[in-house]
Amino acid sequence: MNTTLAKFEYPQSEIKHFEHWSVLLRPKQVTLGSLILIERSDATAFSELTDAAMTELTTVIRDIEVCLKSAFDYDKINYLMLMMVDPHVHFHIIPRYSSKRSYQNNVLSDRSWPKPADLTDDLLLSREEMQGLAVFISENWPKPVKRG
Repeated sequence: MNTTLAKFEYPQSEIKHFEHWSVLLRPKQVTLGSLILIERSDATAFSELTDAAMTELTTVIRDIEVCLKSAFDYDKINYLMLMMVDPHVHFHIIPRYSSKRSYQNNVLSDRSWPKPADLTDDLLLSREEMQGLAVFISENWPKPVKRG
């Protein structure tokens, strides 16, 4: 397993598993619904990804956007591919909100809006709230389209 997966608490934090990619709940919630999208190979450069992983990325991104829009009605979404500390190909996915959102009796703000997201920010959700958040996001994941 690549070290970046381990850093973000894989497999316990996994919300959705694809052939090449894993969608994880980000342990520090910068904003409500913050995710990590990791390609599970040992690639440390975007250009090293296989054609199959790149093709699948289209579906993964579409599903993430549909899911988070349904779950939290974000205003914008930020994809940050930093790979300075954690070397394997991954994105921090940060939904952005121009107004407060409610979740499990909490009223939460995007404290950086409309500036770039502050990745050191943390909504400080409890373990139980984080577990519930993972379930809630999973329940909002788009169902596969049946073909033929």
